[in-house]
Amino acid sequence: MNEHYPFVNPPLPYAYDSLEPYIDSQTMYIHHDRQLQRYVVELNTILRDYPELQNLSLVELLTNTESLPEEIRQSIINYGGGVYNHIVYFNGMINSQERSQADTLYPIILRDFGTVEEFFNEYKRKALSVFGSGYAWLVVDQNGTLTIVTTPNQNTPISFGFCVISTIDVWEHAYFLQRFNDRAAYIEDWFHVINWQVADARYKQCMGIEEEQ
Repeated sequence: MNEHYPFVNPPLPYAYDSLEPYIDSQTMYIHHDRQLQRYVVELNTILRDYPELQNLSLVELLTNTESLPEEIRQSIINYGGGVYNHIVYFNGMINSQERSQADTLYPIILRDFGTVEEFFNEYKRKALSVFGSGYAWLVVDQNGTLTIVTTPNQNTPISFGFCVISTIDVWEHAYFLQRFNDRAAYIEDWFHVINWQVADARYKQCMGIEEEQ
């Protein structure tokens, strides 16, 4: 994710209806083409008058928020985080029939959560615990341990030293059209469309493990 100003809304890596029946095509269209697009436009508007920030990537902007000009710091956290978070979320899903196994992550999940069932239970518990809007994230902490953390609004764990593996967006716009206010059902749906190949690749990147050619 090395893009810099002016940022663009990257296309989805699949068709709008690819995640059905778990996430409907109308939700995907509105979420990506309208919600994420608005964050991209707002972020570019903020950065337009700050040429000294225009060569920074999203990751660079969000991992050094204390160095940002105070008058735009929170806006970059909000809108830059909104762009980063949504890209991680969208890229972390795949059609349920095309999913592969988490070959590298699987033994690490067992090591750090005990069982796969406990892993999913903890992910669901954390996602349900978000009050209002936010995200639940599978991350690698500073000790190399997998853990699940939450962030409110559009805050992102890379601002706090975590390395991101996957995330679920629990803002209501991510599920309201299909699941209304039933966040628990949406979380269960999302478990069916996690892209474990992407999660594996992210874990390897976090740990400095070279991909096999």
